[in-house]
Amino acid sequence: MRWLLAAIAAFGCTAVVPLALGQNPVSADPSAKGQVELRGAGATFPAPLYQKWIDVYTQANPNISIKYQGVGSGEGSQLFLEQKVDFGASDAALSDAQIAQAKAGVTLVPTTAGIIVLAYNLPDVKGTLKLSRDVYADIFAGKIRQWDDPRIQALNPDLKLPKQTITLVARKDSSGTTYALTNHLSTISEAWRTQGPGIGKLIEWPGISTVARGNEGVAGRIKHSWGSIGYVEYGFAKRLGLPMVYLQNKAGRYVEPGPQSGQAALAANVNQVPSNLRLFLPDPDGEDSYPIITLTWLLLHNHYVEPQKGMALKGFVDWALTDGQRFSGDMGYIPLPADLAMRARAAVDAVQ
Repeated sequence: MRWLLAAIAAFGCTAVVPLALGQNPVSADPSAKGQVELRGAGATFPAPLYQKWIDVYTQANPNISIKYQGVGSGEGSQLFLEQKVDFGASDAALSDAQIAQAKAGVTLVPTTAGIIVLAYNLPDVKGTLKLSRDVYADIFAGKIRQWDDPRIQALNPDLKLPKQTITLVARKDSSGTTYALTNHLSTISEAWRTQGPGIGKLIEWPGISTVARGNEGVAGRIKHSWGSIGYVEYGFAKRLGLPMVYLQNKAGRYVEPGPQSGQAALAANVNQVPSNLRLFLPDPDGEDSYPIITLTWLLLHNHYVEPQKGMALKGFVDWALTDGQRFSGDMGYIPLPADLAMRARAAVDAVQ
């Protein structure tokens, strides 16, 4: 590819081996002169995976330094649009209005996917907790406030639910995870859509008891708050050993949260991806699909003034879309289907 040849030349290599789209990029020459520093910021949802990618890639390419701050999708998108970082990251992609603000243009690159789970803390409740679509929508709308509410108990006749106030935990920062959840709630609940707080990265939650910053902050708050329930990316809940609700999907089935149900949702709906690679799945089709799933995107400038910086970033992102995908599943994320990864790589190749 043109950019790979330019990148190898820019780093001072004496030999060039061209690669076709679909092959994995070689590591940059460790003896290359000059250090290239890349800075990014944004979503906390994929932050653990991004940090893993950075650690592995920079170890193989010591002339490249990459720093990523998980500040939330909202702040990361703003920093990107203000050109204060080399790349941004968002679980909400960018709106058309935001794209119009990008002075150097923007390329949306899907990198992985993940499911948003409802994790909870009820240590005395043993067994699988199930919630129907109308019930969990009403919990987040503040209409159901007790764990032993008849509507919850009817769904879980074998569980002894406590007479305990539900402590809702939500994000305090502008968040793509919040966007994905509220987009889902607005899709499945007419009351949420017409009377509720609507869709957004930062909303006024009705009945929310406490807020925390980042996916890790929400997961930690749930871990230490008896009677709590909140929304986090699956990997964060799994790492803390938090129990997760089986949610009712569009087909009416109660689905276990995990990589398999997330992969089923993505596989059943990936053919809907448009040319700009901005796809939201607020209520995915499929018998086995988990109902709350989101892609997450890197935000790249269409043109980089510093060629070495642009070439280095393109090399890293291309590696993430190929070799880097093998880390996704082990960390609780969903690797991109091969055809979507190929389309994402083509988008990266077009960056100047």
